[in-house]
Amino acid sequence: MSDTHDSRGPGGTETDPRADWRHWHEQREAAVASSYGPLSLTGTHWLADFPDGRLPDLPGEWREDGDEVVLTAGADEGITVDGKPFAGTVRLTADHGPIHESRVESAGRRIVVMRREGLWAVRDFDPGSAARRAFRGIEATPYDPRWVVPGVHRPYEGTRSVRVRNADGKERGLGLSGEVSFELDGRAHTLQVAVEADGSLWAVFADATSGRSTFRFRFLRPAAPAADGSVTVDLNRALLPPCAFVDHFICPFPPPGNTLDLAVEAGERRVLTA
Repeated sequence: MSDTHDSRGPGGTETDPRADWRHWHEQREAAVASSYGPLSLTGTHWLADFPDGRLPDLPGEWREDGDEVVLTAGADEGITVDGKPFAGTVRLTADHGPIHESRVESAGRRIVVMRREGLWAVRDFDPGSAARRAFRGIEATPYDPRWVVPGVHRPYEGTRSVRVRNADGKERGLGLSGEVSFELDGRAHTLQVAVEADGSLWAVFADATSGRSTFRFRFLRPAAPAADGSVTVDLNRALLPPCAFVDHFICPFPPPGNTLDLAVEAGERRVLTA
């Protein structure tokens, strides 16, 4: 397989896939290290675990009320809502935009409201986190064209949900909408995937390196398939999941069937710290 596989840029000009990969890797490290990247998450607090409404190291009183979260705070607690100093009571729904656009802030920390399977939680993103200060980069295997192969996406008739263990030790539902099949070294492989809002695919997978020379599982995000279902599977861009950076994420483990019986010596491997 040549290094120019699937490497035409705008206007049909050839691009260097190794240079593209290096640029992708640099952007990825920058995003992880950004003020509100995954390294800044210092806590995920499930409201059901705090019936008094007081969350560790966070101002205000937080209570769930059906389809909303109710925040009550005094003027001396230093909270802003929608960019304005806040005192009183406000009803909140889940934040869905970028972290830096969350409605609630306190002393530069972004406080994000989230909901999973009907349960409410509040996340604390602190740019001054210890993990962010200690970060030194992402160890990744340099680009190798052998890990770029054609694949075929086959959607299911309807979305399926399987129960999988999460990084916090609990089981939750994982929605799956299809499969991607591909060949490596003459052998057939299949990964179950979900379809993201922009049409791209998302897989949680493990392989023979997992928990050894790489993190215990990784993510893969192929671009949206073509109309005929064809898709490029590029394992050079295997990603560390958010929980590889800090323990406060609740990443799902690979569903049954998504552990490849080969060593994927490609993509991101581990977090480098001071």
